[in-house]
Formats: sequence, structure tokens, C-alpha cells
Amino acid sequence: MNAMKKLLGCIRKADRDYRLIDNHDRIAVGVSGGKDSMLLLYCLHLYRQFCQRLNTKTFEVVGIHIEMGFPDMDFTLARQFFEEKGIEFHEEPSRIYDILKIQAAENGALPCSLCSTLKKGAVNEAAKKYGCTKVCFAHHADDAVETLLMNAIHGGRIATFAPKMFMSNAQIAFIRPFVYARESQLRAAVEECGIPVVASTCPMDGHTQRQEMKDMLEDLYRKYPMARDNFLLMLHNEKQIRLWHEEKDDENA
Repeated sequence: MNAMKKLLGCIRKADRDYRLIDNHDRIAVGVSGGKDSMLLLYCLHLYRQFCQRLNTKTFEVVGIHIEMGFPDMDFTLARQFFEEKGIEFHEEPSRIYDILKIQAAENGALPCSLCSTLKKGAVNEAAKKYGCTKVCFAHHADDAVETLLMNAIHGGRIATFAPKMFMSNAQIAFIRPFVYARESQLRAAVEECGIPVVASTCPMDGHTQRQEMKDMLEDLYRKYPMARDNFLLMLHNEKQIRLWHEEKDDENA
């Protein structure tokens, strides 16, 4: 269980650094069926047991899958896995795919940003339905670096997602316990633990700006291996931030 042990260490460090989980929390984990979200729900289940053994805090974990409506997605193995592990898991119907098809581009491409917004909203509502105090997604360290560069390239801003935030519109807290974990670590843990993965049938899978960013970064890491760790470091190396600050005269403001 070496891969899982390292991954739980990443979660513990993120929890300690950003105070992600409070005593008596009830945490809703958004489960798409992919390796990251399937693993996150199982990891938080194990981390919950770890915290209980140390008597540091008590919290509950609830898996929530939003049925997007994509064809031929079979959650039977995922459902069985969580049932065997004694993990609470719920499946909630939605019309998200129908909405996305209405908003599709002329070439048939679905709007990924709208999909993300609708999915988060659906998870938030389900979390409230099941009495949860926080919502949790499986965004990891590589996702954070990709988001930073996508914002820089497409938006002209230096920004990535936060490990913890409060969503004022939904009136619920949002956490990302995998922010210190690499995608390679997630793959290793999924294989080590035999966690079932539901194949995505989304027509946009593998054809997004994020996939382009993944490919670009892998090329960069092959040339500059040290960049992989340094890019993650820069996201929380606040003492070394050096950006421009304009100093305008009042009359030219």
C-alpha cells in the first residue's frame, strides 16, 4: 500500500496547511466515475478512519454522482465497490447532457465551461439535500498548474483554483484535498487498490484546452524536469512573488 500511503500523506499535509476538514464536517465528494474522483472518495474514507484512530477529529464522507445523461455509462462496479467498503454513495439524475446539446457549437462541440458550472451546481444542491457541510472535488496538483497557465494564456491573469473557498452563491464551502498530489500518484494508487473506473462517454473527452495544456506541459517537463516540482512550489511560494505595480500620478489615473 505504498502508493496509497503517500497519497494519504498528501491529503494530511493539505488538510494541515489549509484547514480543509473541520471536526463534525459532513463532506460531499463529487464522483464522476473517473479515476481521480473514485479514488478521492475512497481516500477520504480511509483518512476519516485514520483521524478517528488518532482521535484528532470526526467527520463523515458522502459520495454523490450526478447522472449527466451521457449514453452507455455503467456505474454498476463503482456502486458495488463503495457498498463493499461501507461508503455512503448516492446517484442523482439530471438533464445536463440535454442542456449541453442545445448549447452545442455548429461543429457539435459541447461547451465544457457550461458543463462544469452545471455539474458543480448539481453537486452543491445534492450536498445540501444530504445534509453536507462541504463539497469536495478531486482537482490535483497538475490540474492546478494547468489552470494557472490556461488563465495566463487565455485570460491574461495569474490565477489558479484555491485549496479551500466559500461559494457564496451556493452558501457552502468547497475543498480540494488532492492539491499536493500528482496525477501519476493517483494512477498508481488506483492500480494498487484495484479501484474500478467508469469509462467516460463524453464526446469532448480528450479534445479540450486542458488536454492541450497537459500535452504542452509534458513536453516542457521532458526538457526541464525540475519544472514539475517548481511549478507546484510557485503556487504557494508567497514570499517570492514579484509582479509589477503601477504608480500613476493622480492627474493621469
